[in-house]
Amino acid sequence: MASLSPAIDESIEKIHSLIATDAGGRGMRHLVVEGDLRASAAILARLRALPSRGDNCKPHVIILTGFPCCVEHDPPMETDGLASVAIAHAVVRLGYEATLVTEECNAPVFRAAVEGVKEFETIQLSFWPGGTAWAPGNDEKLKQLAESADLIVSCERAGPAADGSCYTMRGINMNERGLIAPLHNIVTHACERGAKFLAIGDGGNELGMGKVIGKIHEHIPDGQKIGAVTAADHLVAASVSNWGGYALIAAAALVRCNDESKSETAANTLEQRREWIERCMPTEESETRLLHRCVAARCRDGVSGQMEATVDGMPLERTMQCLREIQMAAMGE
Repeated sequence: MASLSPAIDESIEKIHSLIATDAGGRGMRHLVVEGDLRASAAILARLRALPSRGDNCKPHVIILTGFPCCVEHDPPMETDGLASVAIAHAVVRLGYEATLVTEECNAPVFRAAVEGVKEFETIQLSFWPGGTAWAPGNDEKLKQLAESADLIVSCERAGPAADGSCYTMRGINMNERGLIAPLHNIVTHACERGAKFLAIGDGGNELGMGKVIGKIHEHIPDGQKIGAVTAADHLVAASVSNWGGYALIAAAALVRCNDESKSETAANTLEQRREWIERCMPTEESETRLLHRCVAARCRDGVSGQMEATVDGMPLERTMQCLREIQMAAMGE
């Protein structure tokens, strides 16, 4: 396995610093795991199909997402987590198959995000019933889906706390509202077969945050109640989960650039970097259009509760600024 050139490694570290500023003021800086962005990017960029799936299989990545925290509304999906679509697109651009998995209650938002968009046409969507609508036969279907995966990536995905329920940052039980399907079992089944699990989160109640559960209990308000206990192999903690998604894409593109360059010098050329960044990263324009499509489908800001083109209470321009800064860092600027 190729090592990373010093310049590529430096760019990944700069990207990591951009997303770990605790811009939302929720204490996420305590949840940062040093080196996990780099490790996650290397796993994604260098993915191979598991031996049990055969040598000729294209690697398959399942992206788990959906945080239905706007519990009084239909759909209850929030705007943070929509970078899961950009992750799925990057997965395809890296040469893999991508399946985006969430609950049926979030389906209108993700259909608005993906369907009818040419660059997303190979992304598979998989929707599952929540609450009492879950049928016994769904457990076996979920296991079969998990067994097709070579890697699991979660982005702003609700994760069960110690009592088995998923909570909003305000401590609302989303399971009691019938909004949650047991999609965390995909992680269990896939990891039993040797797949890795990468997670992105910003508050401590997202799937995968169990890796830092002690720090969640110590630093996050109501962390003992809401803290998600499932641990990721590698955790990308970010001020906003969408920003963490962008960071993972950019870092994976840099790893692939590094590995496919014939020399360290070539890996550091603007042409090499630009090729992979443009191949994998979303643009400000595409992300803005996606967000507006989702808001038109009644997606809401998870902090304000309003149907508006904001994320975690921050204006759209703040997210676009972070996206620009990540792209610049990836280019070595």
